Amino acid sequence: MFSVDVRSRLDSDVDQIDPDAWIDDQLPLLLEQNSLIASEGTQILGCRPLGIRVSKKSFTLIPLEREIKLEPGVSNASVIVDLDEISFSDLVQDIQTPQSLATSKVIDLPLKEHFRFLKWWPVIRAIIDGRSVHKPGEIDFLNQDGGSLDLNRSFTQEDSDEEISWFLSQTGYLHLKGWWSRELMAEISNDMDGAIEKYERGDGRSWWAKTEDGKDRCVRLQYFQSQSESVKRLLREGQHERIAAIPGDGHSIAWNGSNDENAIEALVKPIGVVEGISDLPWHKDCSLGRHSYDCSSITVGISVTGADSRSGQLAVVAGSHRANLQPNFIHPYLDLPIVNLPTETGDVTVHLSCTLHMSHPPTETERRVMYSSFVLPHKGKKIGADRISKVREEAYLKVSQAPSHNQD
Repeated sequence: MFSVDVRSRLDSDVDQIDPDAWIDDQLPLLLEQNSLIASEGTQILGCRPLGIRVSKKSFTLIPLEREIKLEPGVSNASVIVDLDEISFSDLVQDIQTPQSLATSKVIDLPLKEHFRFLKWWPVIRAIIDGRSVHKPGEIDFLNQDGGSLDLNRSFTQEDSDEEISWFLSQTGYLHLKGWWSRELMAEISNDMDGAIEKYERGDGRSWWAKTEDGKDRCVRLQYFQSQSESVKRLLREGQHERIAAIPGDGHSIAWNGSNDENAIEALVKPIGVVEGISDLPWHKDCSLGRHSYDCSSITVGISVTGADSRSGQLAVVAGSHRANLQPNFIHPYLDLPIVNLPTETGDVTVHLSCTLHMSHPPTETERRVMYSSFVLPHKGKKIGADRISKVREEAYLKVSQAPSHNQD
């Protein structure tokens, strides 16, 4: 098997950072060590001087040709970000990200400055973690025998786990054909019809969106195993657990069989969403935080109905899980291939939490899909997970996404 565990931090090492001490003592040392690779990233991304104000301290990171200059104050900054001490500590330790702070309105920058701050995120990680920003041409896709990998390949239950595992490690995604029966998917679709009336806006276990015809639609039914015995059986089936074992990293569903955990979510993808969130633009699942503590977890999409270019299919950026790049939207320089994943009823898509992906908005036919996750083994409390979860669950109330598209 081929591991997808790229964790580099432990929750037990997290501490509340003193901004004054970190800026005065740690940041200069980190820049001395990693300034060159970080400056290469700023040249690729076109980063402008970034100013940070936290507590009574302020500084600016200024990109130069072969280094990043640290300057006191923010008088020469092109974008200035004001942070409280907790948010600053979270950013430094990779617990929250610029996107999570923006979604929660902890920071509220004009759109142009927001995108300028997002560009800095992989550079900030290069400074702190020593992980270089992705350069065009760095990633290739090979079979185990060294030949070229077919990025449009799909797998069935007859294929070997080793072969599937290699493909996942190379690309960050899978298309598993005919994994579940059409009859089971029909049962689950009927259960979705019966369950929707049991959810209501603001109940804390569903997401809603308004469509152009003025209707308020429930687009995400959480804790869905509580509404479907068929889904409960599916979650316990060996072919579902087989997916968790593909990388050999000990992933599990982390579900004890109760209805009190959000083990699986049923999604309805309506046509013509104008308010709220249904069709997410390009993002990594770790885009809100905790990449270096949790990645890569595995997200499994079960096609209750088929999906194609007219009904809201999933798309992924092959190899993006292997690259330090913006976890939201696609920067124009990115050279990695975009792969659409059309599915038939009963197919499964798999993507890693570090894989850039998006959902095309349906134009002719609604789509139905269920999502469940497998997580890596972990002991103790996940620091900041409650903050990230709150951001995620309130996102549809605070943000309305335009139909998915590449960032120009």
